[in-house]
Amino acid sequence: MTKTLIGTPDEQPRKRKAPRLRDGVMKRGNTWSYVIRVKDPETGESKPRWVSGFATEDDAKAARDEARVRARRGEYIDRNAITVAAYLAEWIEGHAVEIKPHTLKGYRDMIRLYITPRIGTVRLQALRPSAITKFYRDLLTSGGKKGGPLAANTVKHVHTVLRKALTDAVLVDELLPNNPAERAKLPRVQATEPGMIWTPAQLRAFLGTTQEHRLYAFFHLAAYTGARRGELLNLRWTDVDLDKPQIHITGTAAVIDRQRVEGTTKSGRSRVVSLDLGTVKVLKAHRARQDEERLRLGESWKGGGAYVFTTGWGDPLFPDTPSSLMPKLIKTHNVQNPKAQLPHARLHDLRHIHATTLLLAGVPVHVVAARLGHADPAITLRVYAHVITEQAATAADVFAEALRSTA
Repeated sequence: MTKTLIGTPDEQPRKRKAPRLRDGVMKRGNTWSYVIRVKDPETGESKPRWVSGFATEDDAKAARDEARVRARRGEYIDRNAITVAAYLAEWIEGHAVEIKPHTLKGYRDMIRLYITPRIGTVRLQALRPSAITKFYRDLLTSGGKKGGPLAANTVKHVHTVLRKALTDAVLVDELLPNNPAERAKLPRVQATEPGMIWTPAQLRAFLGTTQEHRLYAFFHLAAYTGARRGELLNLRWTDVDLDKPQIHITGTAAVIDRQRVEGTTKSGRSRVVSLDLGTVKVLKAHRARQDEERLRLGESWKGGGAYVFTTGWGDPLFPDTPSSLMPKLIKTHNVQNPKAQLPHARLHDLRHIHATTLLLAGVPVHVVAARLGHADPAITLRVYAHVITEQAATAADVFAEALRSTA
């Protein structure tokens, strides 16, 4: 017995057509999907991989073609919904042990203050170079305090963190086929040339004014060795050999969350830095003064005599102490010497003055690099390229003079 359908053909129920798969692409509901076959590298078995959520058929086809190429190369990446914020949270925790505490804090700040608020909700695999470029531009114009501009150097630091994380997403976690941050456009950073903030005569004048201060030896050693602030604050008397004479730089000190922490040097390597006889005398006088302070305070002395540079009570110094003291000492000098004013300089500039003075005196780059603790002399060449250029300009005259002197 057959059933009779009532109504006109337009009123009769229609059978819903099943979605048709055409060359690996089909429409499901309001979005498009594609499917490719991917060979398992361990078993060799080929299995289908469905990827959905494309707005148009053309988008699905383009993604399909790209996925086919990667599958043939053995580079296919399974789809993952993890966001940029979620991945960075996992990434930073996974590196918490191996990254130095001060560097780790910097990474966390870059992620918390700049990356997560702006692109944290973006799906990691949807992050494109163009989106990262726009992200950098937005930071430049409105990424600072109260929506103001952010310094180009800070944007560069943000890029460094994001690039490192996305490199691991490619090479370690296999979530991305390539690193989109590598192809993003960074804002131009105006290069600054460290060097002779002060002349040697001005440096001598500053040290002369500082001579009566209990931390005079710190500024003297910073200027005469080129050591970093944290390296000097980590220095113990056991690291000082006044007979050879030299100091052994083994680590660094920093402040994280208001706590003084110690770790390895920036390069991760220790180094030996030679001393001149004048610096030996300065350190001997500093030790004698420290011994007097310890005897005067007796049981109130807290340091135990381990650290070279301490507070008046023997505690190891916080890094901010000499940094904040530097401008005060410069001001004192300028008040006492109105006709021989010193321009503003940072504590770190003593390191630059040391390096520049040696290079201009003709000390080989690799020797200067070793004193500064640069892992590669190429770093010294890059930072002090302007000094090397200045030397190169006089090379012809040096050669000609050498020949004339032998005539």
